[in-house]
Amino acid sequence: MDFVPWKANRLTLRALLSVWVGLSLSCWRAQASVATAESSAQRKSAYNFSKPFLGLDKCNACIGTSICKKFFKEEIRFENWLSSNLKLPSSYKVSYAGNYTDDSENWRVIVISRLLPQYKHDLSDTRICSSAHRSTCSIESVLKSTERFQKWLGSNLLTPELVQGLSSPMLRCPSQRLLNRIIRRYAEVADAGSIQMNHFREQDKLRLLYTLSINQHPIILQIFPGKEGWPFPRYHGSCGRMMVTAGTEPLRRYYGAPLETVADLAYQLLHITEFLRENGLSYLLYYTAVSADMFGTFEDGRLFITDASTIGVIDKQEGSWMPVLSASDTRLGPNLDVGPVRANALSNTHTCDVNVELAVDVTNTFETPLSLEGAVLLLMTHERGMAGLIALVCEQAIPQVLPLSTPEPLGFQHSTAHTYTHKV
Repeated sequence: MDFVPWKANRLTLRALLSVWVGLSLSCWRAQASVATAESSAQRKSAYNFSKPFLGLDKCNACIGTSICKKFFKEEIRFENWLSSNLKLPSSYKVSYAGNYTDDSENWRVIVISRLLPQYKHDLSDTRICSSAHRSTCSIESVLKSTERFQKWLGSNLLTPELVQGLSSPMLRCPSQRLLNRIIRRYAEVADAGSIQMNHFREQDKLRLLYTLSINQHPIILQIFPGKEGWPFPRYHGSCGRMMVTAGTEPLRRYYGAPLETVADLAYQLLHITEFLRENGLSYLLYYTAVSADMFGTFEDGRLFITDASTIGVIDKQEGSWMPVLSASDTRLGPNLDVGPVRANALSNTHTCDVNVELAVDVTNTFETPLSLEGAVLLLMTHERGMAGLIALVCEQAIPQVLPLSTPEPLGFQHSTAHTYTHKV
């Protein structure tokens, strides 16, 4: 066959194009690999949730780890982290606005918060080490060696005796029914639903005890969930000493709002207070302290209690475990009035005198009319603004349960003193 020049040129051109395409693809792949590595490194730097920031280095002296995967999979981001080139915010803050997703497309507003300000956590840790006569220590090891925790390890049922002396307001007059509810609803264990702690590991018991000793807020959100009609935001989970809840707007944003808006909030506040004391579960929830920071609203304007750390609980159905007090005991306060809530006998070992009627008649202490007109009237007759309204609405509905003795730090040291005053 004769040599055809144009065919040779065509073959040469095809070969050159093939080589050029191959080299181009190789360069593109190399560049893509470098870009991916840089992007990955940048993302890792941006979303590097260090253990100290989350408090994971302190576990199991922490809340739990149920939502840690969400943090490390970038499905929980701080408010300004929808762009992935920013560093962690300052660790001194107690709470942070954030975003949460299950599918990487739809994001929900959340609040990421600590149980305590960081400096209080540090102070608490220092005191724990000091109690063991050490300047530094493993917080977990020291707490595990306490008498209280050893009693927890030896029991499969959370009883009133095991929480005696803890500073949480909800545990000042605990009933067995309430404690069973805590165990059954505890979201930081895999197999919740039983009142027995058989499925609790040692670390689970320590985390629960630590949370109840430091701040009851996440426990209240778990045992009285918003999805069942309670006026508390949703609890998503925790990681180290951080917890994640549904996002709300602070009540202070409504200071100076139109009268109609404020009246609606007042009306909701009245209903919340009424619901806390009268609900289908026969638990009486009450304020031991009231401030505007306790409340917040969702985007649709619904009012919620966003800080449940000062909420007390009395079991109207079963009664509450309390030491025996005499009817003439002046420590009950001058405003003592017989009411329907009594401390009943729960066991032969720790009994309450059923003939002693304690003054916890909160059902007759709050007589503000539950109507929009009543709320508007409150605003018109009291010119103290939103903060004053909160105090006005709630000051009549706070049966203060005041300890006569100061609980031991963190409540881990067992104390025999457990006498309380009920004052209306």
